[in-house]
Amino acid sequence: MIDKPFSDLDAWVAFFSQASIPVLRHTEQQLAALRANANKTNARTISSVILHDPLMTLRVLAYIEARRNKSRNTDITTIERALMMIGMEPFFRDFQELPLIEDQLKLHPRAMLGLLKTINRTRKAVLFARDWAVYRHDLEVDEIIVATLLYDFAEILMWCFAPKLAVQVSEKLQADKELRSVAVQTQVFHVPLHQIKLALAKTWHLPELLTQLMDQDNAGHPRVKNVKLAVDLARHSANGWDDAALPDDYKAIGELLHLSEEAVMRRLGLEMPAAAPDAATPGDNQPQ
Repeated sequence: MIDKPFSDLDAWVAFFSQASIPVLRHTEQQLAALRANANKTNARTISSVILHDPLMTLRVLAYIEARRNKSRNTDITTIERALMMIGMEPFFRDFQELPLIEDQLKLHPRAMLGLLKTINRTRKAVLFARDWAVYRHDLEVDEIIVATLLYDFAEILMWCFAPKLAVQVSEKLQADKELRSVAVQTQVFHVPLHQIKLALAKTWHLPELLTQLMDQDNAGHPRVKNVKLAVDLARHSANGWDDAALPDDYKAIGELLHLSEEAVMRRLGLEMPAAAPDAATPGDNQPQ
């Protein structure tokens, strides 16, 4: 466990690149059940389990890139394709007895709660992103799903390996809603998390397309915007549907989908706020 922040980006990357990434116990249990009936399962079923766990998704992509054959000149950008490339037997052989997040954080209940909230928020972002990608007729919806799931993987790694520091960041942001998360991350970790994320993606040779979709500097591109807005909406709505940032989210989502703000809110299952009554004209409702 890291109690004090490293001094720079390179030190963080060096640490995480050698760390054994843990997964959720529920993921391990589901995979064990599928392993016991391996002859009756397929890549799609296994993929659905993996895609509920950001760190398991990260492990699979890093695994296949570490074993990349020089003759393969295309990136594997979805989990189902990765599983087909790995093969069922090698997958079940190499992905068992994995380190568990719950074991790693058993002495850090506040960090465990923070991690679970982060993963829950990530799953909600995936639902938003998938819906909008389908609406936009994106040709590779699964790529949008994976990029959204991994967007905050550096934050999840911090909950796992630097729980005290992650709690500090959370407490500072909750205490002052005006603070920018990048500023607080830089103060506590000495490096903003998006820099760690992109550096690790490069170190692990994650597919360039997925890295581009996770890079906020590319937010002008519709597919990147699809991912980023889903992440933003999930983050802001986690504070309550009255969060001050949500109106801007609705506007940006509407621009992406070419929908009115009202249509966006209907798509999210929300109601438009009631319009304030017009101010009474002087003399109105006065006795005649």
